[in-house]
Amino acid sequence: MEEDLISFLIGCSFSFESELIEAGIEMRHNTEGVNVPMYLTNIPCEPAGCFHGNMVVSMRPIPYDQVVKSVTITAAIPKVHGAPVHIGAPEAIGIHDLAHPDFGDPVTIHAGEVPVFWACGVTPQAAVMASRPDFCITHAPGHMLITDVKNIALKE
Repeated sequence: MEEDLISFLIGCSFSFESELIEAGIEMRHNTEGVNVPMYLTNIPCEPAGCFHGNMVVSMRPIPYDQVVKSVTITAAIPKVHGAPVHIGAPEAIGIHDLAHPDFGDPVTIHAGEVPVFWACGVTPQAAVMASRPDFCITHAPGHMLITDVKNIALKE
């Protein structure tokens, strides 16, 4: 048994999706039966000890007329990733091809929709890959710990 191991739980953007769905906002990856697309960005994270790297974001295409509602809904849940970190113009955050996510699966973006990006719980894996520690145990993207904590308890 290693005495210097540390364990922690990482949030997942799937947690806020029920609020968006309840508001009538489609989650395209659910509709298409795939995992949410996730992209490594050029947004640096604050280093912590030996760990460093850039943020990973998950993307959901949102109709233009539902973007403000999506932001408002998710901003009210700061314990579950909060508001989007970026809206539109993926190249501004270092994403050059939405059809080829770094993790997860691509989804269709229809005319009249904009890509909306939220911070992603896969960011720690990106930090592990960038930092290359001698030993690490983690999860697979899209396969998170599930608890009985209700989303309502995660609002401000």
